[in-house]
Amino acid sequence: MASKKYSLLTGVLCLLASYSFSQVTYDPMDSSVIRSKDMDQYTKFKQGIENFPAKPRNQWELGIKTGIFTISGDVASQPFTAPNIGIHVRKAFGYVFSARLEYVYGTAQGLAWQPSQGYRGKGGNPWNTLGYTSDVFYNYKTKVQDLSLEGIFSLNNIRFHKSKTGVNFYLLGGIGGAIYDAKVNALGNNGQRYDFSQIPRSGNYKDRKDIKDAIKNLSNWDDEYETDAENHGDRRPKVSGQTFKPVGQLGAGIAFKLSNKVNLAIEDRITVANDDLLDGQQWAEQPGTPGQAVLSQNFDTYNFASLGLNINLGSKAVEPLWWINPLDYAYQEVRKPKYMILPKPVLPDADGDGVTDQFDQEQTPQGCPVDSHGVSLDTDGDGVPDCRDKEKVTPTAWQPVDADGVGKAPCPDSTCFEKYMLKRGDACAELLGALPSVTFTSNTSSTLTSDAKALLASIAARLRQNAECKVVVTSYCSSTKAQQQRAWDRVNVIIRYMVESEGISGDRFYWQIGQEGGDCNTVDFRAATDADTGLPTTVPNPNLGRGK
Repeated sequence: MASKKYSLLTGVLCLLASYSFSQVTYDPMDSSVIRSKDMDQYTKFKQGIENFPAKPRNQWELGIKTGIFTISGDVASQPFTAPNIGIHVRKAFGYVFSARLEYVYGTAQGLAWQPSQGYRGKGGNPWNTLGYTSDVFYNYKTKVQDLSLEGIFSLNNIRFHKSKTGVNFYLLGGIGGAIYDAKVNALGNNGQRYDFSQIPRSGNYKDRKDIKDAIKNLSNWDDEYETDAENHGDRRPKVSGQTFKPVGQLGAGIAFKLSNKVNLAIEDRITVANDDLLDGQQWAEQPGTPGQAVLSQNFDTYNFASLGLNINLGSKAVEPLWWINPLDYAYQEVRKPKYMILPKPVLPDADGDGVTDQFDQEQTPQGCPVDSHGVSLDTDGDGVPDCRDKEKVTPTAWQPVDADGVGKAPCPDSTCFEKYMLKRGDACAELLGALPSVTFTSNTSSTLTSDAKALLASIAARLRQNAECKVVVTSYCSSTKAQQQRAWDRVNVIIRYMVESEGISGDRFYWQIGQEGGDCNTVDFRAATDADTGLPTTVPNPNLGRGK
């Protein structure tokens, strides 16, 4: 009989082993593991158009676990031997994030080692309802079921210096709903209340176990939890007669890979329920004042520390992505290319002139014809390449040439220079160029702004470079005496600034006051010709107030 049992166990193990190692190895070029909606990316990657391979179809994980279920509340929890189980399915959405739908069924129980009278006079408390009047020892047994959707973050599958990991660390967080049913052991096997006066009292913490053992040794102690604990009644929604609460989870775990199909996981999950009656008790003793109860301020939580076995499910799919290092393929192709599409060798030609950089002696502008050394052609040797030369054949006697490659024909005799000679005034107009105007900020202002001073500085610089040139300073508008005076003031303040601040001699300025055809708030400048004169010596209207 024993041999048959061992044979059956051996067969199960062999079947599990054959299933575990039948995993499909991830190959980016294997179209069978690519989802139909990703085939376009797969095709482009295979043709070398797309840089990134398509995400493969990966397996689901089915897991079952068991472990220790405890409640953290007003009554100290103690180990309970009833089976606590969890079942989940999990799917990866990427190499780091996956989602898990999990159902947990757990039972927790607790027994206080300190006596209490805090229940007295509290409505809904079973100890009060059953007629207890003296010290009691709170206890409970609570069955909890929850269904949650959890997000899981893998921490170490993307590795830069190792292909794959056999150990996966992860964090989890989720939300869901839970129902619970809390009971207390308030009546003995004879249906009578317990006589807790037989229990020795001690404030010494080392006697906790002795006190609990004494409680369990009471003559009618039956370890049956027959009485409903305090609950919310109709104030909270019910499912199958049990209180329903939304819950949230936080947790962490570590999974050990046994094969490509099977892994073992150790996990701890804490659940917050925003409820103080998971342990059936919400009244706690006021410290230092026995019998004085206060409403607990801390909500109960429950914890599930578990050991689980997880199996990967699915055909024509790779293992779940949290076990795969996405750098595997990239590193493989860098070290020993298998699928990498290598370009045809092309000799570089940076300027595109048809001569490779290895032999090119010049970076030629695009479109310029070159010789065999990659140098721009210059037919007439004037220094301007043919592609920019507007006069491709310029006689040597006409050189040097301008920027467009156009030369200057030599003069047959000295008389030809006379008609090309500029008069002094014309020369200054060419040398000084167009001069900027100064605009005053208002109709009454004669004060130079910082922008105006910057413009005058540029005019002064040109005058310094052309010492023989003079300028005409022109103001406008003379319809009224006030306009005449303001026109004079503005020209005067400009010339004074040029003399005192820029060091330009005053005899290099001609005045033109109150001219017509211009803007009243603008003063213009131009190069003086031989015909220009004008230097006023008196104020036009000395008795008028000055504009600022």
